[in-house]
Amino acid sequence: MDPNLFQWKTQGQSFLGRLQTWVHLLDPTLLLSSDAEIQKAHASIASGEKLDKKDEPARILALSSVHADTGAPLPLVFRPPALLPISSPLFVASLLPHSSVKPALFWQFLLQSYSAGFNYANRNSSTEPDKKTSPRQLLLVAGTVSYATCGGALPQIFISRLGVRSPPVQTFFRSILPIPLSAALAFFSVFTVRSEETERGIQVFDDDGNLVGISKAAGEKAVMETALSRAALFGATAALPNLLVLLLKRTRFFQRNSLLVAPSRHISAALALGLMIPVSFSLFPQLGTVKREELEEELQAGAAGRQLFYHRGL
Repeated sequence: MDPNLFQWKTQGQSFLGRLQTWVHLLDPTLLLSSDAEIQKAHASIASGEKLDKKDEPARILALSSVHADTGAPLPLVFRPPALLPISSPLFVASLLPHSSVKPALFWQFLLQSYSAGFNYANRNSSTEPDKKTSPRQLLLVAGTVSYATCGGALPQIFISRLGVRSPPVQTFFRSILPIPLSAALAFFSVFTVRSEETERGIQVFDDDGNLVGISKAAGEKAVMETALSRAALFGATAALPNLLVLLLKRTRFFQRNSLLVAPSRHISAALALGLMIPVSFSLFPQLGTVKREELEEELQAGAAGRQLFYHRGL
């Protein structure tokens, strides 16, 4: 196992411990580091020497920039610190009350393309025979983006095609429907883009980091946990600004100053996304665990200990 992965074990299994770690790992200034600096930080961890406080910046840089399975630097735009600055304007734009279907499809396409790319770049690749993207995987990503784009634009499609003019009905399509829709599409994106992990299985390790074998059960658990965390991220991010705007519209101040509603929606959406990213990433441990009895029968006999570990992906 890559030494960078087992660094997650030192963070403990508590939610607050993981949250504190992710707050540091999501620092956007980490994106300014060069590949040479990242490789140097990763090498210091891979050396096996005991780390102390002075090595903390190197550990944070490696964990936020290096793929846990391959040990190679992640593409710049798909590193965890890049998620907020890139996805924030795309998500805000996708929630706008568009006047027609085309702009809704455009912003949904950008958002869903980036989401699918992020999911693929941060997958578990421990059982891939080579590191090249297969034609089947390309079709999965393309299909996911296409379906998610159309699904994300459904509220605007309904409004435009049905000629909805009623304010309550428009409010439902623009403010209520996007909440479960955003959560469902985020879950769908992870589940389909990373479906090969459930079909092929992923590597599982014992408490000492020794490879036990390839488990489909662990792959299903890893993908399901990640899909749920992503659904929580985008579902909550869609809910907070939309519900806030609905409440603000009832106040006299915003009824007299209606031009402030749109900026309030944009700012609250960006803030909600910034708060929810570390929370959603912390819902499940990055180094996941699976009980021995949950594994395939052929793996249970050779597994030492009551639980095994796997890289969940992000």
